[in-house]
Amino acid sequence: MSWELKNDRPIYTQLMDQITLKIVSGEYKSGEKLPSVRDLAAEAAVNPNTMQKALTELERINLVYSVRTSGRFITEDIDMIKDMQENLAKNEIKEFLKKMQKIGFEKDRTLKVLEQVMKEME
Repeated sequence: MSWELKNDRPIYTQLMDQITLKIVSGEYKSGEKLPSVRDLAAEAAVNPNTMQKALTELERINLVYSVRTSGRFITEDIDMIKDMQENLAKNEIKEFLKKMQKIGFEKDRTLKVLEQVMKEME
């Protein structure tokens, strides 16, 4: 997954969101060691201090944790990761429903179109 950063909000929050997405999608596995701050910063093309801030905030919410002299690791709390995954899904669905409402779709019509697209994707 490439790092996509925009100018609409602070970079460190976008980094947090993208690392969280990498965790809930399984790209970074529970208990796995994260790359170093410098490596992550280089990969994302950001200042190491900005990446450090993002990781510190992820530690604050217990999604990652530090082991002295060993680095940072992904939480081993699978339930926490599943809850985050579900919250992300709900937020995406809410945004989708708001957009559908803006273009004039009622809930029933949206559901029919969604079911149709899901069948087409099978």
